[in-house]
Amino acid sequence: MSIRRLPEHLVNRIAAGEVVERPASALKELVENAIDAGARRIAIRLVAGGTELIEVTDDGHGMSPAEMALALERHATSKLPDEAIENVTTLGFRGEALPSIASVARLTLESRMRGAEGWARVVDNGALVSEGPAAIPPGTRVRVEALFERVPARRKFLRSGRAEYAASLDVVRRLAMARPDIGFSVEHDGRRSLTVTGGESLPERVAALTDRGMSENGVAIDLEREGLRLGGIAGLPTFNRGVADHQYLFVNGRPVKDRLLVGAVRGAYAEMMPRDRHAMVALFLEVPADAVDVNVHPAKTEVRFREPAMVRGMIVSGLRRALDEAGHRSVQRPSESALAAWTQEPAAAAAPDLWDASGDGRQWEAPRPANQHAVFDRRASFIAPPMARAEPAYAPPPDTVSFPLGVARGQVAKTYIVAEAEDGLVLVDQHAAHERLVLERMRKAMAHGGVASQALLLAEVIELDEPACDRLEARAAELNEFGLDLERFGPRAMLVRGVPAMLGQGDVVGLVTDLADELAAFDEALSLRERLDHIAATMACHGSVRAGRVLSVAEMNALLREMEITPHSGQCNHGRPTWVKLAHGDIEKLFGRK
Repeated sequence: MSIRRLPEHLVNRIAAGEVVERPASALKELVENAIDAGARRIAIRLVAGGTELIEVTDDGHGMSPAEMALALERHATSKLPDEAIENVTTLGFRGEALPSIASVARLTLESRMRGAEGWARVVDNGALVSEGPAAIPPGTRVRVEALFERVPARRKFLRSGRAEYAASLDVVRRLAMARPDIGFSVEHDGRRSLTVTGGESLPERVAALTDRGMSENGVAIDLEREGLRLGGIAGLPTFNRGVADHQYLFVNGRPVKDRLLVGAVRGAYAEMMPRDRHAMVALFLEVPADAVDVNVHPAKTEVRFREPAMVRGMIVSGLRRALDEAGHRSVQRPSESALAAWTQEPAAAAAPDLWDASGDGRQWEAPRPANQHAVFDRRASFIAPPMARAEPAYAPPPDTVSFPLGVARGQVAKTYIVAEAEDGLVLVDQHAAHERLVLERMRKAMAHGGVASQALLLAEVIELDEPACDRLEARAAELNEFGLDLERFGPRAMLVRGVPAMLGQGDVVGLVTDLADELAAFDEALSLRERLDHIAATMACHGSVRAGRVLSVAEMNALLREMEITPHSGQCNHGRPTWVKLAHGDIEKLFGRK
């Protein structure tokens, strides 16, 4: 078979496949052009998810008729004044977007510079159809109709209009998030679906485009190191989602989907979130132009860093520092179903006839049943007066105003601490809360030379399978830093001589068994620091106050006070919340006062 040159229209369609995968890809290129043109307002109109129509209108500086003709030629751009592609500062720079889109759709380009007349060019699947004057305000309007209509092999791979619309909306959301100074609007099938005005602050724009609760349940990120700057907002660990689609990452204002950055976010939230949940973050990384390569992929969604380890370390440390400063904060949004359960208890079928409630002889007469002939069993229906045990108050109760988590008022089911705060009722899971406190103590001790060990009076022999013993023996030195003194005791047993002093009298067998399982699951995939975190978390779980233990008021208050000064105490080592609050307004709703 002889070699031949491909026709130009086929070359254009092949090239378009690298840039225009779906309507969202075309929309991304058009909106980026509008941003690069200095637009302050960008209006987007879609029909059938963008498969039938994509229209982008901006109020940027516009183009002259000669520039419009040049813009529709391949590899023609105004965004590279010289050949230094490594110094590019605009979102677009390849000069491929408009000609690629025009080769697989009907494209109408209208533009007008301030002080000049408007002009329009229409290109249908690569062929110029018409051009001439156009009545248009200053700026540019681009219409893309019938995308891939003449490329059936590509069109049949498009998804439903609703799915394509969701992808297009995600593209606009990411671009709008990076530029809070620009106003954006999206209309789909005649219905306005997104509107943000320009001039917002970054946290306001992020909250408007993601979740309104982000402003209340997020922490600000601000870190600068060696010419790199990291900013943005990160959700609390308990403010999470089931998918990673709510992680927005930007490099020099460019939305990217980079494995390095995603991995850094996952590492920063390690041991603060369940493994099947994902953090909500919007991170903006500013790096020198020569320290990042944006010319990796035609879609420009991937980047390559000159020093990836430093970038990853900066993201992890920046996120952890901000989450540390969040202290005991946790998401406070009791579910509607949980609140509704309080009001769904059935009323008692019958009330007592007589009840001396005051102790002074006064009696309350119960209402008569509706059926006068109903059998009324006094013994079965009598309700005893409420009884409770109260500790003697040797001093006046503390003032609730002084403490964010309030003061302890009691314990429910030997598991939950009930505390009264200035603005509501606080419920604390004592095991989950103490688990986090023990973990943070262990981390602090590790940073200052290691965890103290308590020698066992009688060494304990624990039988395990041989691979588990091998894993524990290989990590014996690391475990010793946590105060766990282990040594091999035959092929299938480990000898425990000492345990971490801060864990007290815990379940040694369960602790060592769980550690062996943790090392099997994570030993190969995680770094040393992450492995140590897993070890510390497992030990903390075994050394914390268990559910079902009765605590004194002094112990409960001590736990609350330590939570208030301990980082990450709003969630346990597995990512579950350690405390929730019923605000006064929620309580009033339960009793019908509001």
